[in-house]
Amino acid sequence: MKSISKVFLYAEYQLSVPFDQLDWKPINEDMKKNPGLKSKTWLSGLNTNSLGGFYEFDSIDNAQKYVENLLIPFAKESKGSLTVRLFDGEITKEANLGMDSPFYATGK
Repeated sequence: MKSISKVFLYAEYQLSVPFDQLDWKPINEDMKKNPGLKSKTWLSGLNTNSLGGFYEFDSIDNAQKYVENLLIPFAKESKGSLTVRLFDGEITKEANLGMDSPFYATGK
């Protein structure tokens, strides 16, 4: 498998939890303990209160471990349905630089 140094992960739990009722501070602390996690942007579904996020990892292996060790167990515990997608952040670099993406250094 090709080694990728910029991996994006999208995850969404199909369960209704208003974000202002979520105790996200301890969750953030637990997430920060995972190797290779560079950033996370929390997402809360409009009119659905579904919970999700957009993550950046340093490798496919670390992203996959995160899914297996944190996301899947939470989905089982919460009885929610989980959607996960992994994306190659290197193949789209040039296009993202053209859009001034905050996930790519532009040297400005």
